[in-house]
Amino acid sequence: MNNLIEYMKLHLISLRQDWEDAINNIDLIDSEYHPSDDYFEGAIEATEHLLSVANDMMNDYISGKEYK
Repeated sequence: MNNLIEYMKLHLISLRQDWEDAINNIDLIDSEYHPSDDYFEGAIEATEHLLSVANDMMNDYISGKEYK
């Protein structure tokens, strides 16, 4: 689980950097991203949500609570 959380943190950083590049008209690889605000806002929001859930699950596990 820790590896997944760390991956999501890095992915979130990457999304934010790519969005900044898109805003500054720096070329992105079209096959990887659609350079629109809607795409980046949605991807960032989804990643933040999944990261939050994963952190909650990990905190519950550490404190001895089951995540249901």
